[in-house]
Amino acid sequence: MNKKIRLLQVIPDMGTGGAETGCKHIAEYISSTCEFSSIMTSRGSQLDSISKSVKIFKWPTSKNIFFIIFNIFYILFLISKYKINIVHTRSRGPAWSCYFACKLSNTKLVSTFHGTYNFRSDIKKFYNSIMIRSDRVIAGSNFIFNHIHSNYNSKINIDLVKRGIDESYFSPSQIQEIEKDNLRKEMGFSDKNFLVLLPGRLTNWKGQKLFIESAITLKKQDQLSNIFFIILGDSQGRIQYENSLRDLIESNKMIDKIRIVKPMQNMPLAYAFSDLIVSASIEPETFGRVSVEAQSMEKPILSSAIGGSLETIKPEKTGWLFDHNSKEDLAKNIYNISKMSKAALESLGKEGRKNVIENYTKDKMCLKTLEIYQSLV
Repeated sequence: MNKKIRLLQVIPDMGTGGAETGCKHIAEYISSTCEFSSIMTSRGSQLDSISKSVKIFKWPTSKNIFFIIFNIFYILFLISKYKINIVHTRSRGPAWSCYFACKLSNTKLVSTFHGTYNFRSDIKKFYNSIMIRSDRVIAGSNFIFNHIHSNYNSKINIDLVKRGIDESYFSPSQIQEIEKDNLRKEMGFSDKNFLVLLPGRLTNWKGQKLFIESAITLKKQDQLSNIFFIILGDSQGRIQYENSLRDLIESNKMIDKIRIVKPMQNMPLAYAFSDLIVSASIEPETFGRVSVEAQSMEKPILSSAIGGSLETIKPEKTGWLFDHNSKEDLAKNIYNISKMSKAALESLGKEGRKNVIENYTKDKMCLKTLEIYQSLV
């Protein structure tokens, strides 16, 4: 019989990103099985909504060498005090602290690759390599699985655990028609407007500039008609970048066609009131959570043909892929989709949710992760 799992996950912050959401899902799943679950992190908005059964250790985590060394001893303290037998790290800086703490205490270490990272130098590659020094290494998609093998030791034993979302939360059944109608009216849109939504934090690689440029392209081709563009996201302090986006919109006289709005607490409603969801990343996403959330909400998704979306989207069946970093191809696809019938889009949306239920639920992700933990204790 397996020993009880006593889990410590270590992550720099618990914001709204995919790694943080996955960390929360695992923490709550483990605690729901009456086993000990904890998170060591410095801050984060998701801490307010996490289950009270998950123990939180708010502590500075950083890639600063001082914190890396100091946190070895803090993690050792947590391992000893709370009888931790699994440490799960999700970021490179804290991973170094976790690695040495686990070696010194003979505790099992799991790591999850949440990005491709960069290889500007041998030193950087060595720094990144800490993520493959664990007892078990998790890749969240085939894209990341192949990335690890092609850039590191090809003999590494990697566990493929597809990321998952809460399909009961991202469900069209949770949203009433009146909620969608009210939000459209509140934002000044009619039910005849075709709304294209780009959700995600405001940062260059998420493709907001490309999204705006695609709208400008449609305007030049006199194809905007009833199409409106919405950028939904927080700048997270990148004020200069946000201002550059607003300047681009204003200089092209597109204020009436493109909105930049603050994040919504109710993301299912944001998806539901839109007609098309776009993921325009110019660099590969590890998983592409937006693409999966949109499908779960039975919404058509148009995504860059790179990274995780190549796996999560079935072209022409649950969504579409466009040539990444091509404003022309993005614009062409948006226009063509806007001309499709409502029935065709709804049919595609239902196939999207079916795809999520079969492959990308949080319970599937959590169960497979639990099996990895159990194999170590």
